[in-house]
Amino acid sequence: MKFAVIGGTGLIGSQVVQNLNAAGHEAVPHSLSTGVDVLTGQGVDAALAGADVVVNLTNSPTFDDASPAFFRTSMDNLLAAARRSGAGHFVILSIVGADRVPELDYYRAKTLQEDILKAGPVPYSIVRATQFMEFVDDVLSWTADDDTVRLPRTPLQPVAAADVAATVTDVAAGPPLGGTLDLAGPDTYPLDELGRLTLTAKGDRRSVTTDDTAGMFAAVHGDVLTAKYGARIAPTHYTDWLK
Repeated sequence: MKFAVIGGTGLIGSQVVQNLNAAGHEAVPHSLSTGVDVLTGQGVDAALAGADVVVNLTNSPTFDDASPAFFRTSMDNLLAAARRSGAGHFVILSIVGADRVPELDYYRAKTLQEDILKAGPVPYSIVRATQFMEFVDDVLSWTADDDTVRLPRTPLQPVAAADVAATVTDVAAGPPLGGTLDLAGPDTYPLDELGRLTLTAKGDRRSVTTDDTAGMFAAVHGDVLTAKYGARIAPTHYTDWLK
């Protein structure tokens, strides 16, 4: 099969392209760097021409109230082009629990992206993943100074990017789900404990202070960002990934 992987040069997209090609498919990466602009529509029809499956892994450049407009415009352009090209499957990557955190602009935007896909003209699959292990350092940096990292006790279930890419690959190569598959790592940690574990593993002498008002995840209530019954559990443990 032929796959058009939009956002195919990024962290997940580049691995999905590699996985699909290794499995004997034809997967072509597309991004701004290859001349495809999902906001203006430039290069989109050419990128999707002849594709059996469209995998959209593009992301908003910001996490603020501009992100809904990005996802609406990009999805409208990509779905229209997918319909014109005759693609039979459209896959996106979203976030576990995104629809349960309306306080966050970016999570509302990802929920909007899902809703646009569900209402669109192409059979679809949605893969929802928990927080990437690769982004934990970024999360810590949001509320850090030279001596202390302030973190809430929000439960997270981090997943390795390689496991996310493997699952997106499996779903893209299969029949459309017409629904959602949740993916999570095997272990759940309160974010403050995850921070302590990370700093210790890296030999970082800063201390973690529990502060349920600190950072973006302070807006999350309860365990909505962790996997529920029926989710796929990835094999990579965070402690092993840290090594």
